[in-house]
Amino acid sequence: MDKERVQEVLDKVRPSLQADGGDVELVAVTDDGVVQVRLQGRCAGCPMSMMTLKNGIERYLKAEIPEVKEVQQV
Repeated sequence: MDKERVQEVLDKVRPSLQADGGDVELVAVTDDGVVQVRLQGRCAGCPMSMMTLKNGIERYLKAEIPEVKEVQQV
């Protein structure tokens, strides 16, 4: 899976996060389809961050890039 392609998809999600004072940084893409990200800003300490990660970022990445198996916060 191409890290650049994952970054392009994250860039499409980024404005929604930034509107709420947060952001997301791509840390790594593993060979087995795991995307590792770091939530930043208000997203980093938000109690809803896991929901944002799984129901937002992960769902969108999987829809755009079927090779994505999981998104993890690191």
